Amino acid sequence: MKIIFKIYLPLIIILIAGLHSCKIGQKYSRPELNLPEKITEQQSDTTTLADLDWKTVYTDTLLQSLIQKALDNNKDMLIAASRIKELAYRKRISTGELFPRIDAAIHPEREYTNDGGNNSVKDDSFEGKLTLSWEIDLWGNLRWARAESIAEYLASIEAKRALQMSMIAQVAQYYYELVALDNELNIVRQTLDTWEKGLELARIRFEGGLTSETSFRQAQVELARTATLVPELENKISQKENDLSLLIGEYKAVIVRAKMNPDIFLPEYLPVGLPSTLLERRPDLRQAEQELKAAHAQVGVAFTNMFPKLTLTARYGIESSSLNDFLRSPYGFIGGTLLSPIFGAGKNIAKHKAQKEVFKQTCYSYEKSVLTAFQETRDAIVNFNKVKEARVLKKNLYEASKGYIELARLQYINGVINYLDVLDAQRGFFDAQIGLSNAIRNEQIAVVYLYKALGGGWDNLSPFNKEEPKKTE
Repeated sequence: MKIIFKIYLPLIIILIAGLHSCKIGQKYSRPELNLPEKITEQQSDTTTLADLDWKTVYTDTLLQSLIQKALDNNKDMLIAASRIKELAYRKRISTGELFPRIDAAIHPEREYTNDGGNNSVKDDSFEGKLTLSWEIDLWGNLRWARAESIAEYLASIEAKRALQMSMIAQVAQYYYELVALDNELNIVRQTLDTWEKGLELARIRFEGGLTSETSFRQAQVELARTATLVPELENKISQKENDLSLLIGEYKAVIVRAKMNPDIFLPEYLPVGLPSTLLERRPDLRQAEQELKAAHAQVGVAFTNMFPKLTLTARYGIESSSLNDFLRSPYGFIGGTLLSPIFGAGKNIAKHKAQKEVFKQTCYSYEKSVLTAFQETRDAIVNFNKVKEARVLKKNLYEASKGYIELARLQYINGVINYLDVLDAQRGFFDAQIGLSNAIRNEQIAVVYLYKALGGGWDNLSPFNKEEPKKTE
């Protein structure tokens, strides 16, 4: 037995090494995307807003605290982290399939036979064996499977990064909307106080015969109409708080937030980078490409399934009917099995063609994801530019309305205009205040959309993000 191993083992190793290097099937290459030279016609940046850490973009410490809670406690984030670990183990399984498998077994047995009467015969058997089995990857079937598992693992990492990016954007958006609702409620309450004072003044002047009943009744209508806004806004605030509580993984969180600062102005221009930067930066696009690589590897698996499979088996053991002679009764076995598909009614060919169609569909899906990403980015850039213009115009309207209401009140006191003109000025000032508040909110959210569209917000959030994707065939 030892002589046989000494003679054939080097030959077997050489044969395996030669066969193992063969991997048939077309190598993966990224689809031709024909990317535009610029994301928009007006820019040609080499830097991008997405390179900034999210704490640099969102400087409100209360917002930062909420974002960090969401990243630590959100259930979808925890599911994504667990998914990464699951696929890491599955990747290890597919890698293990490339190597030999060794099993050990000990099998003691006692058998009684009786041919009749009292002629019972006891038959003992003791066996111990080591078995080595190895499927030789002749055509790369196992390596294609491993490439698929690696791509799925890397896709799970990118999926978590994409979720982080979306989570940060969603928390920031809800936070700015909540702050805006607080500000709007404060405007409504201040306006109610103004209406109440105006109504009292209108009542006194009406009872004194200085104004008509129409002005007094109109003041009552405006007060009642404004009062209906309070419960509506309080309901919206409560719902927005519940939305944020869900994101940060709590049943009913106390959402501490800042007051709206109307004096915050954003920069006139934010760098958006080059098209190639967008392609490499956005984790959802990187995830889509890893899924494309996995589908390509599945084509390789289906193709190599049509070729023969070679499995080597070696066994060494000891077996004896007596425990005393157990260690002195060795035996050995070396064999190989070549299993080749001959007739399957075209199933293997059909599976290969079907998998090629799956890959084609995944390729179209990837191309669509890239197109969608560029559309989102261009929309976010246009939106950012337009809300800045709207903010300036709403600010001008606010200043004009504020000056008009002050003038109208003064003229009313001096008897130049009637109270209906004052009511009209107050309505205009109220609308201008709400419009400016919404413009500030829209401007802040526009930055959120642009930062997300460019692929910002996922760096330095997890140890998984520090891994460099491994190159796969």
